Amino acid sequence: MAKRTEPTPSRPITRDDLQRGFAGVQQGFRQQIEDRRSAVLTIAGGIGFVVVAVIFLLGRRSGRRKTTFVEIRRV
Repeated sequence: MAKRTEPTPSRPITRDDLQRGFAGVQQGFRQQIEDRRSAVLTIAGGIGFVVVAVIFLLGRRSGRRKTTFVEIRRV
């Protein structure tokens, strides 16, 4: 591959130039995060619901095993 040379700028690179470039990169990352946020929140909510349901069902089963049934008969 041929080595590509960048043309030298006619003026020196200033702090504002660097800030503008970094802000553009940061804006790109922010846009990607915003695009994926709803999907991540939906998945996290679904996982949370499944975890709560499993804990509820395991606790319910455990409670049934420990419960004593008392039968009262009239004579």
